[in-house]
Amino acid sequence: MARVTVTLDADPAIDAMMLSGTRSRQAAVELILLDHLARGRRTGSRTGDAADGQRTGRRRPTAQEG
Repeated sequence: MARVTVTLDADPAIDAMMLSGTRSRQAAVELILLDHLARGRRTGSRTGDAADGQRTGRRRPTAQEG
């Protein structure tokens, strides 16, 4: 897997360490990012995407003019 270097202020990195319970800033940011991506995938699989709403949703009748 390729590595990417990201510059980040110390305060958010330390907050990430505190939330994740790690001793390394890099490990903390990696864990939080991976958790965020996994949560997004779970949400997407539960709610579907925009195309699912059009496919399964009811179509409202258009108002007749005249």
